[in-house]
Amino acid sequence: MALSIGIVGLPNVGKSTLFNALTKAQNAAAANYPFCTIEPNNAVVAVSDRRLDQLSDIVKPQRVQKAIVEFTDIAGLVRGASKGEGLGNQFLSHIRETSAIVHVVRCFESDSIIHVDGSVDPLRDIGVINTELVLADIQILENKISRLDKQAKGDKKVQPQIDMAQRVLDHLNTNKPAISFAESDSDIFMELTRDMRLITLKPMIYAANVDEEGLGKDNEYVKAVHRFATEQNSESVKICAKIEEDMSGMSDEERIEFLEDLGASQSGLDLIIQRGYHALGLISYFTAGVKEVRAWTVKRGWKAPKAASVIHNDFERGFIRAEVITYADFIAHAGEAGARTAGKLRTEGREYVVSNGDVMNFLFNV
Repeated sequence: MALSIGIVGLPNVGKSTLFNALTKAQNAAAANYPFCTIEPNNAVVAVSDRRLDQLSDIVKPQRVQKAIVEFTDIAGLVRGASKGEGLGNQFLSHIRETSAIVHVVRCFESDSIIHVDGSVDPLRDIGVINTELVLADIQILENKISRLDKQAKGDKKVQPQIDMAQRVLDHLNTNKPAISFAESDSDIFMELTRDMRLITLKPMIYAANVDEEGLGKDNEYVKAVHRFATEQNSESVKICAKIEEDMSGMSDEERIEFLEDLGASQSGLDLIIQRGYHALGLISYFTAGVKEVRAWTVKRGWKAPKAASVIHNDFERGFIRAEVITYADFIAHAGEAGARTAGKLRTEGREYVVSNGDVMNFLFNV
């Protein structure tokens, strides 16, 4: 499974610049006017994970396969997007295909970069976008209720879903996202929304985009974004999209040195992906053989057979057992042979819950 992230925000907040940086490919036009991006740009990005580097140093495989993240750059949304303003409906549909959303918010002043509303106000900007996302979900839910009402004439068992849908609609009409609905973990809610792909059910990561001077101490704009995200139980991160773009052509070693000079330990890409993994409850485990060292993305809490299914469905169907070494033990004992000799290789069965960083080998029979 791959993490998929949609990048949204008002025009001219740095979305396409960030997209260029994240993908290390200058294929999203970044220009100083609204609607420069008129089709969603899609890219697959390898996830930087230093644990893979250390594993490969020990195993010396033929190839290393990183986990991936799929990014989609959505054209700048504006007030009225849910009703088609600025081609909004066309782009809102693309957001529904992603598993999380990065909301880029402008947190810097500039006389040369036009703001669509004439001034910089992060909380106002957040309100505009979030309102449009809620309004788009209201339309979807109203259509769903209409269909359910027709079904209820021949099937009274549909009524609980209608009642739930109405409560969700009432919640959205208070301009609150579906993810904050009190009954969002109920079976009826999950059944109702399974195929609806509500935008506001997706985890939101607020990216406060600053200029180079804002990378040090947080300015008041950034502080406001962080406070808002905390109040919404959402993730937030400070980035400088322009600097990220400048680093996009550098080697890993050059990027590390460049970040150290700036007093930073991680790039914006690393931070956004980390927040995305955390928001969606994702972890990575590893397989490490002479042919390939690879990271696999799974949901936190998955048991060994389910985790094996991301390699191949047959691994889950014919699961026998898993051989497991913690990442720390694998490194400390210089690989599988050393860990086995030290008694650090464990055999786990169907009920084993995979931990972040486990180095695993699955035995199966089909």
